Amino acid sequence: QVQLVESGGGSVQAGGSLRVSCSASGSTSTITQMGWFRQAPGKEREGVAGINSQGSTLYDPSVRGRFTISKDLDSNTLFLQMNSLKPEDTAMYYCAADSYWRGILDEEYFTYWGQGTKVTVSS
Repeated sequence: QVQLVESGGGSVQAGGSLRVSCSASGSTSTITQMGWFRQAPGKEREGVAGINSQGSTLYDPSVRGRFTISKDLDSNTLFLQMNSLKPEDTAMYYCAADSYWRGILDEEYFTYWGQGTKVTVSS
């Protein structure tokens, strides 16, 4: 089992930056892929960014060039640096992990989930 705990959400004005973090614990040696998803009010959850154990990354086109996913292996922590934030980035952001790398930002392929951290971007 893997436990994921997000932190770092908050409120920011459009154009600003935030970094959210996800601390992983438990059977972390089994993790091959990790990712960030978000769910805005009234909308379905969508993939934002993913990273595998070799450091390969993928991004949703809506955030490419603005968001950067990274991880610290020593602390088993996943990060999402969000720059040039827009009001449409407002959502609950979830960290997810799985034992297989599929190269697809689809929640169906992630087994472990955190509780989420809220990000609000005001215009």
